[in-house]
Amino acid sequence: MYTYKTHGTCSTAIEIEMDGDVVRKVQFTDGCHGNTQGVARLAEGRNIDEVIGLLKGIQCRNGTSCPDQLATALEQIKAGA
Repeated sequence: MYTYKTHGTCSTAIEIEMDGDVVRKVQFTDGCHGNTQGVARLAEGRNIDEVIGLLKGIQCRNGTSCPDQLATALEQIKAGA
C-alpha cells in the first residue's frame, strides 16, 4: 500500500494498492466523498499509464484537483518513489 500526501486539495491523502502495473485499490482521505469515491472506482482495475493519461492536468483549485493528485501519486509509484 502506497500513501501519498496530497497538496492543494480538500483531500489530505490517497492510499493506493497496485498489482504490477494495474491499480487495484484507491482510497482518498477527506475531500468530496462522492467525487473521490467515483474517481477511485473508475481508476481501479486500469493500467497505471491509462489512469495517469486520463487524470493528469484536471483542474479544480490551486492549480490541481483530487484526480490530478492521484495521477501525480501514480507517477511517483511508477518512478519507484
